[in-house]
Amino acid sequence: MFTGLVQGKGKITARRFCGGDLQLRIDTAALCKVALDEGESIAVNGVCLTATAIDGSAFGADVSNETLAATTLGTLEVGDDVNLERSLVLGQALGGHLVTGHVDGVGEILRVVQDGRSSRLQISLPGALTQYIAARGSVCVDGVSLTVNEVQGNKFSVNVVPHTMAVTTLGEYGPGTRVNIEVDIIARYLERLLQGREDETGGIDADLLERFGFGREHKQGQ
Repeated sequence: MFTGLVQGKGKITARRFCGGDLQLRIDTAALCKVALDEGESIAVNGVCLTATAIDGSAFGADVSNETLAATTLGTLEVGDDVNLERSLVLGQALGGHLVTGHVDGVGEILRVVQDGRSSRLQISLPGALTQYIAARGSVCVDGVSLTVNEVQGNKFSVNVVPHTMAVTTLGEYGPGTRVNIEVDIIARYLERLLQGREDETGGIDADLLERFGFGREHKQGQ
């Protein structure tokens, strides 16, 4: 698990295809105040990868065909910057939101507009993911935990403060940039719970809302 609070930017130093999969080598000089461990999980642009062949501040990672198909990692070139975050440790402050590193789909930056000292990014995403995006909810964009400002159809907007623009790759993006999107895990589990209920009863009713904490205030006020 991760928080979506990027700890540093890394750089792709090598890439090669091996047996149909992709092998990346990533320099993590900006991240590694503590030495990496062989086999630990690291989020690279929001994608959970396993660190191997550790050498100083650099590590290797295998990217499977499944990951190549579902994320933007296959488009990375030598010299590209990437967002890095080491996995969450029990007792660590959760400053962003719970992020799994399992990307749900690829979105595209449509607009970048200056909004005071911040930047407002408008992002399109696959239609199947729109139901999981809600205003004031959380979303992970290339490994960065952000708050959704506005939702319009298959587009949503986020406001990115100057600090985040400076310490992540978001400041390098413009219209046409493709980004990894992970929706809020709570929305995923809620959908599954509702599906299970619909299988039993065919829909949402007062009892279902009561079970999930909705409607109690109204009931107490009667």
